[in-house]
Amino acid sequence: MKNPEIFEKTYTDYWQKLNAFSYTMTQDKDLAQNIVQDVFIDLWERKDDLNINAIEPYLFRAVKNQIFKHYQNNRFDKTIMEDKFEDYIIDNFQSIDPEVMDLLYSLLDQLPEKRKEVLLMYKFQDMSIDQIAEELGISKQTVKNQISSALKQLREGLKDLAWIAPIIFFKQNF
Repeated sequence: MKNPEIFEKTYTDYWQKLNAFSYTMTQDKDLAQNIVQDVFIDLWERKDDLNINAIEPYLFRAVKNQIFKHYQNNRFDKTIMEDKFEDYIIDNFQSIDPEVMDLLYSLLDQLPEKRKEVLLMYKFQDMSIDQIAEELGISKQTVKNQISSALKQLREGLKDLAWIAPIIFFKQNF
């Protein structure tokens, strides 16, 4: 990274992805840009001291950390930010990187059978709550409860994955 051309290429390759990621987390265009800019400034200033093996995960983690630091300094509960990651993974389960699918499937396998069935019908087959209730012969409230419980259980299992979710998403979509 000591080479200005390499730094410029890194900046060009990752600015848009990092900015989109930062904006997704902050919902504030100016703040998102400032955070990404700060990460690149820090990267340049510390270029002689850093030993980075994989630049993409490093940059996304740095942006995430800057976002958390910003919100911590402003008395913001970072669990709200982590929940956004988890919600994203759950809502976009089918588009997740295959490398992470094994872990996600193992989390699904830990769900009780009926809960898993209801969640899969809802998320993968795009069935409505009414359709699921009719198909399984259970009440709509039971379907809602099963979905809610399944999502809660998955969120707990995804806590450790929260930092990597945006990297996976943006690697695939940009």
